[in-house]
Amino acid sequence: MENSTLPESDKTLDKWSHYSTQYKVVSILLVALICAAGIVGNVMVILVVLTTKHMRTPTNCYLVSLAVADLMVLTAAGLPNIADSLYGHWVFGYAGCLCITYFQYLGINASSCSITAFTVERYIAICHPMKAQFLCTLSRAKKIIMAVWAFTCLYCVMWFYLSDTKEEAHGNTTLVTCAYKVSRNLYLPIYFTDFAVFYVLPLGLATVLYGLIARILFLNPLPMDPKENIKKWKDSTGYLCWSNRGKCIFRDTTVTKMLAVVVVLFALLWMPYRTLVVVNSVLDQAYLDTWFLLFCRSCIYLNSAINPVIYNAMSQKFRAAFRRLWRCGAGLGGHRSEKPVARSVALTYSVVKETSNEESPDHLTTELDDVSDSLCDTSYKVNMVEQCPYFLDPPPTF
Repeated sequence: MENSTLPESDKTLDKWSHYSTQYKVVSILLVALICAAGIVGNVMVILVVLTTKHMRTPTNCYLVSLAVADLMVLTAAGLPNIADSLYGHWVFGYAGCLCITYFQYLGINASSCSITAFTVERYIAICHPMKAQFLCTLSRAKKIIMAVWAFTCLYCVMWFYLSDTKEEAHGNTTLVTCAYKVSRNLYLPIYFTDFAVFYVLPLGLATVLYGLIARILFLNPLPMDPKENIKKWKDSTGYLCWSNRGKCIFRDTTVTKMLAVVVVLFALLWMPYRTLVVVNSVLDQAYLDTWFLLFCRSCIYLNSAINPVIYNAMSQKFRAAFRRLWRCGAGLGGHRSEKPVARSVALTYSVVKETSNEESPDHLTTELDDVSDSLCDTSYKVNMVEQCPYFLDPPPTF
């Protein structure tokens, strides 16, 4: 990412100056804040899915894949950008140039493929619910994720051969940069392929599939007549669906809306940088205003950092899981040494009667989570391992 809009690497400039103090302060603080929030948020996404049994759904597996890819972007692109702003030149050496460039593109391409995968999964789950019983399974999701990462790992290997460190002479100053091994013009086919395969194609497919999903949801709403024979059931994908005479006519739309927002933000936040790359590919002299480059890169880092915020805002399941992880983690990290209280906690389960006005499925499925949250609130008096048993669940094998 750092090299994609740079001028030809063997060009010698007569004048060079450090970044201004204002640019250094703004860029370092902005990128550091985004990266810190994104790293913490994506790590929490991975932890809550791997350590909580009811969160292990096919869709959430794709979100784990997306979180790993976003972490890769933030660490391989965001953190080196801070060093670049601070020192004004490449400080990670030849091996760092090859590896960091590789992991930048690997994270970018893997995130795009993960978004495409959960878009197709949502389409099958909503528009073909019967097929979803055997297509949208946890084991199949793991296989697809492994295939996505295998493909992107192999596809990005070329950057080990296309990147190199170069020395640029700026008057009496010689700087080391991580740039192209050959002329920038020879990279145009690669950039246009990336633009088409990992941006235009996923967005075009998402537009079509979410349009079909919206059509199904709007044309087949849940009947409001309480006398109709409505049956509620949970399929193998882990999501609730209502059926009338054996046909699924409605599904919980919370997850679908959340994923649609992820796709829309992916399109908007990547647009400035993708557009800049395409424009610079046809210009004789690339447009390299430092503030605009900072804006484009910040949009990319924000795209990788904002997804956990969306999950927390739009999904009650994720919100409850984040809250439980945070509270239990804080309790486990404390220094209190009180012995566990010798008492038993009785959990009473009540039967919720179905009425014509159904409660939100997310609300119903998180009632037990709220009980766990209340137990974690007493973490300073009761042993945390006993009160947060989800830490004992073995993580699934990917």
